[in-house]
Amino acid sequence: MLPGQQQQLISYIEAAVRELLPENQMAVALERPKVAAHGDIACNIAMQLAKAAKRNPRELAQQIVERLQANPAVGELIAAIEIAGPGFINFRLAPAAHQAVLHVISEEGERYGHAPANGHKVMVEFVSANPTGPLHVGHARQAALGDALCRLFASQGHDVLREFYYNDAGNQIDNLAISVQARARGIEPDSPDFPADGYKGDYIMDIARDFQAGATVQAADGDSVTATGNIDSLEDIRSFAVAYLRREQDLDLQAFNLKFDNFYLESSLYTSGRVERTVQSLIDSGHTYEHEGALWLRTTELGTGDDKDRVMRKTDGGYTYFVPDVAYHVAKWERGYHHAINIQGSDHHGTVARVRAGLQALDIGIPKDYPSYILHKMVKVMRDGAEVKISKRAGSYVTMRDLIDWVGQDAVRYFLIQRRADSEFVFDIDLALSKSDENPVYYIQYAHARICSILNQSPELRESLATADTSPLTAPSEFALLRRLAEFPNMLALAANDLAPHQLAFWLRDCAADFHAWYNAERVLVDDAALKLARLRLADATRRVIANGLGLLGVSAPERM
Repeated sequence: MLPGQQQQLISYIEAAVRELLPENQMAVALERPKVAAHGDIACNIAMQLAKAAKRNPRELAQQIVERLQANPAVGELIAAIEIAGPGFINFRLAPAAHQAVLHVISEEGERYGHAPANGHKVMVEFVSANPTGPLHVGHARQAALGDALCRLFASQGHDVLREFYYNDAGNQIDNLAISVQARARGIEPDSPDFPADGYKGDYIMDIARDFQAGATVQAADGDSVTATGNIDSLEDIRSFAVAYLRREQDLDLQAFNLKFDNFYLESSLYTSGRVERTVQSLIDSGHTYEHEGALWLRTTELGTGDDKDRVMRKTDGGYTYFVPDVAYHVAKWERGYHHAINIQGSDHHGTVARVRAGLQALDIGIPKDYPSYILHKMVKVMRDGAEVKISKRAGSYVTMRDLIDWVGQDAVRYFLIQRRADSEFVFDIDLALSKSDENPVYYIQYAHARICSILNQSPELRESLATADTSPLTAPSEFALLRRLAEFPNMLALAANDLAPHQLAFWLRDCAADFHAWYNAERVLVDDAALKLARLRLADATRRVIANGLGLLGVSAPERM
């Protein structure tokens, strides 16, 4: 049911209820019946009102129905109204109401399902990898989730910023530098002289070789670094290695057809003095204390759910990892992004309460639930029935580039989006490569390609489809497909609101199933000219909506397969 039709029906029900219960203030809500045979839409307002009104819910439902049936405007939208169980009111749409979605799709085209601009700014931070190695499959899941969520937000009228936070400071960067230095000096990863916490992938040797050759590398945001070749200078090595791996990660993201709007360096929080200012503000707030030579934050007193106070500044003078995170989120807030979402692995669970506690301690008007978080489970990769754990290039894990090279970015994106972020996921390489109905990407894309093939058989009719009479579309499978297409706008709004792009992935699979069921039940290219044109219009609208949905996941809609 289209959003406008829902609002119409709600207004009709509200008017009927006001006649019966003028004092009622309860909002009317509609839902889709759990059993399709019960109708197109249902309402339980009679059951909700009965107790307070001291009425029998079924009798109240009957009175509501009688008033609805007396309203001539209702008959244009609703073909039948039935009462079920203790007082559910079930509605069956009129054929013209089902068919109306085709007119909306013709008018809105690629904008079907989109909402107008609302002036609401939102920042989504995702991937945010340490520049110490290639992006792994966990980063790939973040990339797929984050980009799809950004596309969903944009479709619902939000002004969206994609941000990548480079963790280019701390011990991991030091380990990167000494690893490259060791390889430049000819020390092999399996040598006892190789750094104990060093990185051992082949990419370390690539960095060492380019550093010694005096290469220049440039990252996506325009920064470039030229190697000095001085293997005795850890600072020179560190600077070049970070730039080198930032470029490598940029190339991985480009292979995924993903572009960020802004890159933010952790190191800039220190060089700008933002970390020091944030720490001083926390001290001034009275929420810190000194203990055993360390500076602590009273996180347990700040209402964010942390189970113990946390060290901010260690005895050696260095800051713990959540301190720059607090400074970074102050910067987000000051940039005007009062709606911020972070997509991170579930191993960052402990960060949530600490960052929020730090922001609350500053007392600058930031809400307790800022920022929002999506914490995703990691991904297990299977191939030929066995788990794949190691990439030679990375040394110890499957990379994002491995997945893209094996199955293509379309399959990577869809597979990594199709499950809830907080659910375990097994990425089956063999399934992603299969050309069968079991492969959801193939199944959906094949539906789109099949429609294109059908339309190409009647090219002379393409221009007349937008004005074709839709009244011949009355078969049950046609109503099922029309009903599915009408769900699209509300489904997108819900998926964005729930931070749940997997809902769109499920919907596309269901839409493809409805199309295939219709195609198998009804011939499209029939002799009856009016029926043929109406069915071609339905096919073309389905193609348009599938393409719109795939585009919001960053997945292509091929015309041939």
